[in-house]
Amino acid sequence: MTDKELLSMAKSASLNAYVPYSRFAVGAALECDDGTVFTGCNVENAALGSTICAERTACCKAVSEGHRSFVRIAIYADSQSWCTPCGACRQFLAEFSPDMEVLCAKSGGRYVSYKLSELLPHIFEY
Repeated sequence: MTDKELLSMAKSASLNAYVPYSRFAVGAALECDDGTVFTGCNVENAALGSTICAERTACCKAVSEGHRSFVRIAIYADSQSWCTPCGACRQFLAEFSPDMEVLCAKSGGRYVSYKLSELLPHIFEY
């Protein structure tokens, strides 16, 4: 799968976001080591702590289906800035694949690529 195909899946997932409070729709597409892709979107809640990000939605879907090793994730938001994962999502993803690739997109089809370990160099390990 190409970067653009994965980013397109993330963009499509963002259309399902439930964002009545922030109006900031995010989509993610998580590629597993066997090529399976799980998508997710952010789902907000009036009790803000119950809100879940697109990246964690995709990861939970993958884990619930038995996947634990990820190659990369594409994250998309129709914004002027790169849509990078929040700190909670960085730690959540690092639990499974600390060296995965993270494609961060913004409107206009532009994106940048990082290693998750670059975005979170000192993960919490138990």
